[in-house]
Amino acid sequence: MTMTKGIYVLVISISGDIRIDVGALGGIDFVKGLYAYVGSAQSGLEKRVQRHLRKTKQKFWHIDYLLDNNNVKVLKVFRKEAGKPDECKIAKKMNRKGFPIKGFGSSDCKCVSHLFKLKSNEVLEELMLKTRMYSEY
Repeated sequence: MTMTKGIYVLVISISGDIRIDVGALGGIDFVKGLYAYVGSAQSGLEKRVQRHLRKTKQKFWHIDYLLDNNNVKVLKVFRKEAGKPDECKIAKKMNRKGFPIKGFGSSDCKCVSHLFKLKSNEVLEELMLKTRMYSEY
Protein backbone atom coordinates (compact mmCIF):
# COMPACT_ATOMS: atom_id res chain seq x y z
CA MET A 1 0.00 0.00 0.00
CA THR A 2 1.43 3.38 -0.98
CA MET A 3 0.74 6.43 1.15
CA THR A 4 1.87 9.89 0.25
CA LYS A 5 1.34 11.53 3.65
CA GLY A 6 1.30 10.18 7.14
CA ILE A 7 3.13 9.35 10.31
CA TYR A 8 5.57 6.55 10.99
CA VAL A 9 7.36 4.87 13.88
CA LEU A 10 10.80 3.37 13.34
CA VAL A 11 11.55 0.49 15.70
CA ILE A 12 15.29 0.66 16.31
CA SER A 13 17.75 -1.76 17.91
CA ILE A 14 20.96 -0.44 19.43
CA SER A 15 23.31 -3.40 19.91
CA GLY A 16 25.71 -1.77 22.39
CA ASP A 17 26.14 1.35 24.51
CA ILE A 18 27.20 4.23 22.24
CA ARG A 19 27.75 7.99 22.30
CA ILE A 20 26.74 9.93 19.19
CA ASP A 21 27.17 13.56 18.23
CA VAL A 22 23.64 14.56 17.16
CA GLY A 23 24.02 17.87 15.33
CA ALA A 24 23.00 20.85 17.47
CA LEU A 25 22.00 18.56 20.38
CA GLY A 26 25.66 17.58 20.87
CA GLY A 27 26.82 14.27 22.34
CA ILE A 28 24.11 11.87 23.52
CA ASP A 29 24.65 8.55 25.28
CA PHE A 30 22.44 5.68 24.13
CA VAL A 31 22.27 2.46 26.11
CA LYS A 32 21.83 -0.88 24.40
CA GLY A 33 18.19 -1.73 23.77
CA LEU A 34 15.02 -1.13 21.81
CA TYR A 35 13.95 2.38 20.75
CA ALA A 36 11.08 3.94 18.82
CA TYR A 37 11.29 7.11 16.74
CA VAL A 38 8.11 8.97 15.75
CA GLY A 39 8.14 10.99 12.53
CA SER A 40 5.90 12.30 9.79
CA ALA A 41 5.98 13.21 6.13
CA GLN A 42 3.28 15.42 4.70
CA SER A 43 4.25 14.36 1.19
CA GLY A 44 6.36 11.41 0.10
CA LEU A 45 5.95 9.18 3.15
CA GLU A 46 7.36 6.12 1.37
CA LYS A 47 10.42 8.07 0.18
CA ARG A 48 11.02 9.41 3.71
CA VAL A 49 10.94 5.93 5.21
CA GLN A 50 13.18 4.54 2.46
CA ARG A 51 15.62 7.41 3.11
CA HIS A 52 15.78 6.47 6.79
CA LEU A 53 16.55 2.86 5.86
CA ARG A 54 19.54 3.85 3.67
CA LYS A 55 22.93 4.07 5.39
CA THR A 56 24.42 6.57 2.92
CA LYS A 57 22.80 10.02 3.04
CA GLN A 58 23.45 13.59 4.02
CA LYS A 59 22.67 14.17 7.70
CA PHE A 60 19.72 16.52 8.04
CA TRP A 61 17.48 15.28 10.89
CA HIS A 62 18.53 14.12 14.36
CA ILE A 63 17.55 10.57 13.41
CA ASP A 64 20.10 10.60 10.55
CA TYR A 65 22.95 10.87 13.05
CA LEU A 66 21.68 7.92 15.08
CA LEU A 67 20.92 5.67 12.09
CA ASP A 68 24.41 6.28 10.69
CA ASN A 69 26.00 4.30 13.54
CA ASN A 70 26.93 0.65 12.81
CA ASN A 71 25.43 -0.48 16.15
CA VAL A 72 22.02 0.88 15.10
CA LYS A 73 19.50 -1.01 12.99
CA VAL A 74 15.86 -0.37 12.02
CA LEU A 75 13.94 -3.56 12.80
CA LYS A 76 10.44 -2.55 11.76
CA VAL A 77 8.44 0.42 10.50
CA PHE A 78 4.87 1.19 11.54
CA ARG A 79 2.88 3.76 9.57
CA LYS A 80 -0.54 5.22 9.00
CA GLU A 81 -2.17 7.92 6.94
CA ALA A 82 -2.55 10.92 9.23
CA GLY A 83 -1.84 14.62 9.53
CA LYS A 84 1.16 16.24 11.22
CA PRO A 85 -0.68 16.77 14.58
CA ASP A 86 -0.94 12.98 14.97
CA GLU A 87 2.87 12.76 15.07
CA CYS A 88 2.92 14.63 18.38
CA LYS A 89 -0.11 12.73 19.71
CA ILE A 90 1.75 9.43 19.17
CA ALA A 91 4.94 10.92 20.68
CA LYS A 92 3.02 11.99 23.81
CA LYS A 93 1.57 8.47 24.20
CA MET A 94 5.03 6.99 23.66
CA ASN A 95 6.39 9.35 26.33
CA ARG A 96 4.11 7.66 28.89
CA LYS A 97 5.23 4.17 27.81
CA GLY A 98 8.97 4.68 27.34
CA PHE A 99 11.92 6.82 28.31
CA PRO A 100 12.33 10.00 26.21
CA ILE A 101 15.69 11.07 24.79
CA LYS A 102 15.22 14.75 25.64
CA GLY A 103 15.03 17.10 22.65
CA PHE A 104 15.60 14.38 20.05
CA GLY A 105 13.53 14.95 16.90
CA SER A 106 11.32 17.54 18.56
CA SER A 107 12.99 20.84 17.68
CA ASP A 108 9.94 21.93 15.63
CA CYS A 109 7.29 21.17 18.30
CA LYS A 110 6.73 21.31 22.06
CA CYS A 111 7.16 17.56 22.68
CA VAL A 112 9.81 16.36 25.14
CA SER A 113 11.14 14.01 22.45
CA HIS A 114 10.27 11.96 19.39
CA LEU A 115 12.74 9.17 20.31
CA PHE A 116 12.05 6.79 23.19
CA LYS A 117 13.86 3.88 24.81
CA LEU A 118 11.22 1.19 25.16
CA LYS A 119 10.48 -0.89 28.23
CA SER A 120 9.55 -3.84 26.00
CA ASN A 121 8.46 -4.79 22.51
CA GLU A 122 5.05 -5.76 23.94
CA VAL A 123 4.44 -2.19 25.15
CA LEU A 124 5.21 -0.90 21.64
CA GLU A 125 3.02 -3.49 19.88
CA GLU A 126 0.10 -2.66 22.19
CA LEU A 127 0.47 1.08 21.53
CA MET A 128 0.70 0.56 17.76
CA LEU A 129 -2.49 -1.53 17.86
CA LYS A 130 -4.35 1.11 19.91
CA THR A 131 -3.29 3.89 17.53
CA ARG A 132 -4.12 1.77 14.45
CA MET A 133 -0.64 1.90 13.01
CA TYR A 134 0.48 -1.06 10.92
CA SER A 135 3.74 -2.58 9.81
CA GLU A 136 4.56 -3.94 6.36
CA TYR A 137 7.56 -5.98 7.55
